[in-house]
Amino acid sequence: MKRSLGVVLVASAMMMFTAACGSSGDSKTASSTTAAAAVSPSTAAVATAKADKKITMGFAQVGAESGWRSANTKSVQDSAKEAGIELKFSDAQQKQENQIKSIRTYIQQKVDVIAFSPVVESGWDTVLKEAKDAGIPVILTDRAVDSKDTSLYKTFIGSDFVEEGRSAGKWVVDKYKDAKETVNIVELQGTTGSAPANDRKAGFGEIIKSNPNLKIIASQTGDFTRAKGKEVMQAFLKANKNINVLYAHNDDMALGAIQAIEEAGLKPGKDIIIISVDGVKDGFVAASEGKINFIVECNPLLGGQLMQAAKDVLSGKELPKRIVTKEGVFTSEDAKRELPNRQY
Repeated sequence: MKRSLGVVLVASAMMMFTAACGSSGDSKTASSTTAAAAVSPSTAAVATAKADKKITMGFAQVGAESGWRSANTKSVQDSAKEAGIELKFSDAQQKQENQIKSIRTYIQQKVDVIAFSPVVESGWDTVLKEAKDAGIPVILTDRAVDSKDTSLYKTFIGSDFVEEGRSAGKWVVDKYKDAKETVNIVELQGTTGSAPANDRKAGFGEIIKSNPNLKIIASQTGDFTRAKGKEVMQAFLKANKNINVLYAHNDDMALGAIQAIEEAGLKPGKDIIIISVDGVKDGFVAASEGKINFIVECNPLLGGQLMQAAKDVLSGKELPKRIVTKEGVFTSEDAKRELPNRQY
């Protein structure tokens, strides 16, 4: 009896195995499917496995050129720690070749995701393709690239720099709407070739052309630094006897320019109207003192959004190609009220 039972069990097992290996219509055999699943898990399973394990992110930062950038770096580092993400961090010192080298190092280290804020817009296709070929998703943060192949990165998290320039331009147009004479404007641009410099210039120019009395008489890069902002403003003051407005692409350059204006015996905010972009605490202090008349905010606290995007990408979620941060604008009076609340 035991022997008969054994035969039945073996027969039953063989029937089950045969059923599992049988084909149905034009579909692949179950055995092939089972084997494939065992050897090559589904995309969803791979994504889930990646999301479940500790994520390693390679982050290639532009540098430490301003108070804004320092706040941005701290946000990324703090947010990575809070999210339980291992962060490999590099400082490119505002050199594209350094960022490319760092990205290639991250590829060799087989990190799970790469994020970076590109120094300039152009020249990234080759290294981004290397990351794509290695199966490592890339997230752009703060600054964009001009690549036509948008499949080379998953998303871009950051401000609308063109809109920031437009906001600055709208304030100037409104302030000088009744002007009968030429209003001479000097412009301190950000790093040459960078997205914020290109876009803030374009947005500002687009708006002020509506008033023919608004004229940019000088425009030069201050490289987003306070020291360079002061140096270039000194040159502007020597070359131009009548400057009415300064448009600075960031607060640090505006703060450097303020030093130059004061050393020239002029009053910033009165003798020369000043508009800047960023909204760092030092900029708000200057605005609250009346030395900066209008600030367009550019929020550096992108770390939380970046870490969430990394988790979403690795879990297989589709992200929008563009994630815009919410920001505001501030007059001198607004700055006085907001100053105690600034986190950076």
